[in-house]
Amino acid sequence: MNTTKLIIAGGFLGAGKTTLLLEAARRLAEQGLRTGLITNDQAPELVDSKWLSLNNIPVEEVSGSCFCCNFDGFTDAIRKIRAGEAADVIIAEPVGSCTDLSATIMQPLKRFWNRDLQIAPLTVLADPVRLGPILAGGNAGLHPDAAYIYRKQLEESDIILINKADLQDEEEIARLKRHTAEAYPFATLHAVSAMTGAGIDAWLQEVTTRRDAGKRLVEMDYDIYASGEAVLGWLNGTLRLSGRGAGNCDRDWDAFTRDLLAALAARFDAGNLTVGHVKAITENGSRFVTGNLTGSAESLRLRGSAGCSPEAKLTLNARVETSPGNLDRIVRDTLNRLCPDAPDAPVCEVLAWRYLQPGRPQPTHRFSETV
Repeated sequence: MNTTKLIIAGGFLGAGKTTLLLEAARRLAEQGLRTGLITNDQAPELVDSKWLSLNNIPVEEVSGSCFCCNFDGFTDAIRKIRAGEAADVIIAEPVGSCTDLSATIMQPLKRFWNRDLQIAPLTVLADPVRLGPILAGGNAGLHPDAAYIYRKQLEESDIILINKADLQDEEEIARLKRHTAEAYPFATLHAVSAMTGAGIDAWLQEVTTRRDAGKRLVEMDYDIYASGEAVLGWLNGTLRLSGRGAGNCDRDWDAFTRDLLAALAARFDAGNLTVGHVKAITENGSRFVTGNLTGSAESLRLRGSAGCSPEAKLTLNARVETSPGNLDRIVRDTLNRLCPDAPDAPVCEVLAWRYLQPGRPQPTHRFSETV
């Protein structure tokens, strides 16, 4: 079997990693390259995996722990994709609150998988809304320990992608690039938009040709790292939705998804709770709508359309700075308000539900020197 190019694209929650994966996979396919994706989360029922699969892209999911704490699970996913039809390029998306990837993922891969993989430089995405305050020495609304993770992700990067460039004017992007270059002079910088595709080709050209991956290790305080992950409550749930609308019409699931995320945003804003991300996908057969929150209510974005029907399936992922129990109460209460026990109201039946607080990172490998 030929070697496979492995691209790891990390970055903090809400940076736009999954949108980048999809756009990159499409562009690589246009070049005739077979591409597979690997997603990662602390729990199953992941919106990203469902969304990417619905776009007809081979996807493997590593759930229950991050790549670094389940290195064997990560490499098993690599094997599965290489054994299938998608073996030219693999793009992997680690958990958004994960860092220390150079020591725990890049170096072990270079040591143990150098015959099978060509490992690309470590890419880290940054949302410009959070990047500016971080560069200025602030915490971008994050808990200080979560902001520590954000900084360490940038510090260990080989390439920094300032994503969502379409939401900023050229002057602001130029300023961010200048300040980022001053703070992290070792990293190559690109301004891209995973949504519009701007700048993606230049980044792909670089990661598919360069071989200098994981060039540095960073000092890591695992007590702060563990605390930074633990300040986030995590919730993954899947529900069956049913019910007719007023006048016995089919239910508009796009409107339902928008109303759910808007109501959640209002609750989080009212409680002054920082959102890592909230993602939802509502499926109606082969049709689907995805929604995303990366901050306050103004960050709400929807794509696609699930249309109208008597039934649908909703998958919801939430990462918010609050206790898991409080996050569970907020989400359940919001769903109950949207699905009251009343005529013509939608019915929300829980199929799977899990809320948790991530445990202390325990990496399978942690190299003290670069390979």
